[in-house]
Amino acid sequence: MPDLSSPAPPSGVEGFWAVIPAGGAGTRLWPLSRASSPKFLHDLTGTGRSLLQATWDRLAPLTGDNVMVVTGVLHEQAVRTQLPGLAAANLLAEPSPRDSMAAIGLAAAVLERRDPGAVIGSFAADHVIGDAEAFRACVREAVEVARQDYVVTIGIEPTHPATGFGYIHVGDALQVEGAPRALAVSEFVEKPDAATAGAWLATGEYRWNAGMFVVRASVLLDLLATYQPELASGLRLLAAEPDRLDELWPVLTRIAIDHAVAEPAAADGRVAVVPGDFGWDDVGDFSSLGSLVADIEDVPGLKVLGPRDHVLANDARGLVVPGSGRTVAVLGLDDIVVVDTPDAVLVTTRARAQEVKSLVDELKGRGRTDLT
Repeated sequence: MPDLSSPAPPSGVEGFWAVIPAGGAGTRLWPLSRASSPKFLHDLTGTGRSLLQATWDRLAPLTGDNVMVVTGVLHEQAVRTQLPGLAAANLLAEPSPRDSMAAIGLAAAVLERRDPGAVIGSFAADHVIGDAEAFRACVREAVEVARQDYVVTIGIEPTHPATGFGYIHVGDALQVEGAPRALAVSEFVEKPDAATAGAWLATGEYRWNAGMFVVRASVLLDLLATYQPELASGLRLLAAEPDRLDELWPVLTRIAIDHAVAEPAAADGRVAVVPGDFGWDDVGDFSSLGSLVADIEDVPGLKVLGPRDHVLANDARGLVVPGSGRTVAVLGLDDIVVVDTPDAVLVTTRARAQEVKSLVDELKGRGRTDLT
C-alpha cells in the first residue's frame, strides 16, 4: 500500500478532493465487460477515452491533482496506466470487494489524516455525464453545503419513471450561501414499480439517486461511527496503520454507503441534495449503452460501437459491438443487441438487456470463470 501520509497537492476548489470508486464487473454488459476488464476501463462512448478517464477529465477543473481512486488489486495496474497523472499515494487498492462504504470510507479516513477539514466528493468511475460544466456547477454548490456539515447528494432530474434506480424524496429549500438550489432530503427510497415511479414524478418531489455524495471526510466518518461503529473504527485504524490492510480489510462490514450513512442520516436531518440537470447515465446495460451511441449514417436506427467496416447490415435496428475482428452481419432485425468478442458472442434484444446478468450467473455456476 502507498505512503498515506503524503501531503495533498493543490486543488481547483480549495480543500476539495474527488474520490473515484472504480469497482464492479458490469455483468449486464457481458461479454464486453468482465471481472478482469470491467466497464470503467472501456471506451463505451466512442470518444477515445475510457469511462474512468472521462471521469478524471470531468473532475480535473474542480480538483487539480486532488483525486483519489479506490480500485481492486486486479485493476491497479490498468488504472495506473490509464491515469498517468494520478499520484502513487492517491491510488488505494482493495484486496477484495467490500462494497461502497468500505471503499469510500477508506479514502475518507486517509484524507482525514492528511487534512481534517477536507471535503470529499464520491463519483463512480463508470457514469456518463452530458453537460460537464453543469455537473461541475452542481458539485461547487454541494461543496458549499458540505462545509455546513451536511452529507450532500446530487439528485438527477428524472427524465422518465425509471424502475431501475433508487429515488431521493426532497424537502424544503436550504438557505446556504453559494448553493441556491440546495434542498433538504426527506428520505431515500428503493427502486419502485412503474406505477409508483410515475406517481412520484408527478409530484416533482423526487430525484434519481446516482450515488454521488459530497461531505467532509470527518463528518462522514463521525456519522459512520454513530450508525456502524465497528466499520468506522476499522477504517480509521487502517488509515493509521496501512500495513495491516490484508489483516483488517476482510473483517470490515460489507455495506453500501446508502444504507450505512445516507439513509439513517437523512432520517436525522443531516442530508441535503443539489438537483442535477446535466444529463446522466450509469450505462447499466446494453439498452442504456445503445442510447449513448449515434446511429450509423447508412442504416438508420442501427448503432455500432467499434469498427464500422466489421458490420454488414441491412434493414436492422439496435446495437452491434464488433470486437473479435470477424464480420458481424445483421439482416431484417429490430431491437437487436449483438456483442462479438474473441471467446463469446451475445445475441439478445434491448428489451431483455437487464437479464444479461443471469447468463453470467449461469456461467459461474458451470465453473466457467474464464468467461466471466
